[in-house]
Amino acid sequence: MDCHHYDAFRCRSCTLLAVPRARQLSDKEAHARSLVPAPVWLPTVAGADAGFRNKAKMAVGGTVAAPTLGILDRDLAGVDLRDCGLHSPGLTAALDGVAAWISSAGLVPYDVAARAGELKHVLLTESGDGALMLRLVMRSTALEARVRSRLPALLEAVPALRVVTINVQPEHKAVLEGEREIVLTASSTLPMRLATGVTLRLGPRSFFQTNTPVAEALYDQARAWVDAVPDVRTVWDLYCGVGGFALHLAAPGREVLGVEVSADAVEAARATAADLGAAATFVAADATAYALAQDAAPDLVVVNPPRRGIGADLAGWLEASPTRHVVYSSCNAESLARDLEAMPSLRPVEARVLDMFPHTSHYEVMVLLSR
Repeated sequence: MDCHHYDAFRCRSCTLLAVPRARQLSDKEAHARSLVPAPVWLPTVAGADAGFRNKAKMAVGGTVAAPTLGILDRDLAGVDLRDCGLHSPGLTAALDGVAAWISSAGLVPYDVAARAGELKHVLLTESGDGALMLRLVMRSTALEARVRSRLPALLEAVPALRVVTINVQPEHKAVLEGEREIVLTASSTLPMRLATGVTLRLGPRSFFQTNTPVAEALYDQARAWVDAVPDVRTVWDLYCGVGGFALHLAAPGREVLGVEVSADAVEAARATAADLGAAATFVAADATAYALAQDAAPDLVVVNPPRRGIGADLAGWLEASPTRHVVYSSCNAESLARDLEAMPSLRPVEARVLDMFPHTSHYEVMVLLSR
């Protein structure tokens, strides 16, 4: 992928852009193999090297007349990255419309150095059908009435918008979003239709992988592994989010339970399960606390934790439990390796690298563990 921002040193977020893609992939697989002792490695899932991101996280800078959507440089000045090559074409086109609307609506960009202004970030997500969710991260609700009054103009400028919200982040610190979300549109969730046959509901604060085709491969791989394991009647999906793994693993004769700390995500997962007629139930709880409180364990557990991994308590519970199989999806092979050391009786059977984040050192790795 060629990038004039990278060449001009305006943005160096793609730290491996100068490294040939084939070398990026081989280095990532070598790194994963050095940490995960799986006897079988399936071919790495590469995906596209440009135009793959379904989400734009843009810091707002500049002025009302000329807002920038992108990053802030070392001097805290805005660098406009609306034409970032990682974004899908739909995101790129929509960001131009959003920037023009910001000017027409008179939304003052937040000045980090002066601690003045209102609009901090623009968070834009695109579904596979081209529908969009826009979150305006603002310092306060001072301009809420103005945003509401200009909402029809925004929907006209960006017709693909289905969900628009204001997220309130009042603190002066490097935090992307705040706790309060004000939904401005009739719909509060974005349908994310996947090629796997499942349509997830994404709320404003829902987690979903930023690379849709690779996420689809992730779910397909989990389903293939679980379907191939004999006599799996009960499955837990811990850290289930909006139910991605759980809803792909639901099948006749199989009871699937998803556990997620976000009540909004659980509500969305339940609604999707009802639409699909899927035999999956969901509980709003901390994954580790839930597991440790149960008297029984399932045949198989799926874990998809944040970068820190599942930690000693949950790893210890899995090691001591009668659960026969674990599917572990990790965005950090180093924390995965630590967790595997704490579960020595659950041995890697197969593993796979999925290049969710091209041109960076980050990647997803999945491993099937069995006793």
